[in-house]
Amino acid sequence: MFLQWKLTFQNISLRNLILIAIIISTVGILVLSIDNSCGIQHMMILNEITSYEKSLEPEFCEIIVEKIDLFNDSCKPEIEILDCG
Repeated sequence: MFLQWKLTFQNISLRNLILIAIIISTVGILVLSIDNSCGIQHMMILNEITSYEKSLEPEFCEIIVEKIDLFNDSCKPEIEILDCG
């Protein structure tokens, strides 16, 4: 098995290895930037609000309110704060 890998890497040129590394890095950066986007955070908070409406747990409401506060501070489409009372 080791011999197969050794022969495989001998056939790959340095230019191809650099190209593969650049592609992998670009995909990694894209995934990290998408993870922090406002749109995804907005959808996650709306999903959590829907879950809260089914359970009506006060502790869960407080957690969601904290997330909404952080979201409203950093993103443009503001979400209305929940009334946990």
